[in-house]
Amino acid sequence: MRLSFLEPLYAEPGPFASVYLDTSRDVEHPEQAIALRWRRLRESLSRQGSDRALLNVLEEVVGADTEVPGRHGQAIFAAHGTLVLDGELPRPPEHDSARYSTLPDAMPLVTQHVPEIPYMAVVVHYRGLPTAETHGWVTLEAETGTWPVSTVTPGERLHRRVAVATWHRTSLRLGHRLDERARHAHADAVVVGGDEWACNVLIRRLPHTLRGKVVRVGGQTPTDTGRALLESQLDGVFRGRMSAHDRELVDSFIGRRALDGPMTEGLASTVAALQRGQVAAVLLNRPPGSSLRLWAGSQPAQLALTEAELMSFGVRAPREERADEALVRALVGTGAELVFVPESELRLCEGVGALLRYTDPGTPS
Repeated sequence: MRLSFLEPLYAEPGPFASVYLDTSRDVEHPEQAIALRWRRLRESLSRQGSDRALLNVLEEVVGADTEVPGRHGQAIFAAHGTLVLDGELPRPPEHDSARYSTLPDAMPLVTQHVPEIPYMAVVVHYRGLPTAETHGWVTLEAETGTWPVSTVTPGERLHRRVAVATWHRTSLRLGHRLDERARHAHADAVVVGGDEWACNVLIRRLPHTLRGKVVRVGGQTPTDTGRALLESQLDGVFRGRMSAHDRELVDSFIGRRALDGPMTEGLASTVAALQRGQVAAVLLNRPPGSSLRLWAGSQPAQLALTEAELMSFGVRAPREERADEALVRALVGTGAELVFVPESELRLCEGVGALLRYTDPGTPS
């Protein structure tokens, strides 16, 4: 997973207010429910030391995602009286939370992006007889996105309405158009639903490389929900799956571990590699617990297991921070990626490992 979407969070120093709350609109009187949740979080932030200006900035955007229907959440970050980052969450947070801290509480936002699979969804509607020798229309809608974030931030949608009599011929041209879109999105999968006959005609005319990525799904195929096309089917297709890009990183780690290649494993070795800017990607079995701490300085790569170690590097006034917050900042600041891999698939020493860009005599073993 690439973390460049978090770069605005670290453009300015903290302290930061980090807010996660349920802003679902599928309940009775949703605005009142959201206001009540926010009131509790505002009181919590005030007790933690947030000033009124910062609280007012947050309040301006809380619940502003009124155009997003259904169940979802909101993540908001602000610092020094300025909104830094806000966005919709594909799922409501497990618990509403508000934290005022030196570093932003970004890990819950990161985990909401998992498994970050690029895809294309296609729905083909036709209500007539399964033959081209009849009157009527076939309608096609296609949308690219990255699962699961695209649930609440669907991409630009392609709409086409084709006479049934020309569907065989037109679907060939449409197939090439869809192939262009899928290539541009680097789609791992093409999920197709709708009328069986019309879908079969289209799939048989897709370019070979795209046809190999097709996943057929059944069930209802509404296209006017305001959310991702084929949302419920996508959840079934992608649950427990890893993106092709992350899969390559995991396979590379396994290969390097077997051949004693450029990788490291364990918390101490991984932190040491991050200090040196060697890490291309960190692999985690699970997010670090909130009780785990690291020592951090003002720069992303300034982190260590102990205060003494960081001070030995000349870092003045290091701070003890939550490991998840310090780790995300280090990854973003050094351009490293993050991959979550189930322990059942790859058990990592202390739950953490890293692919390295390079090794040298100073690389910890």
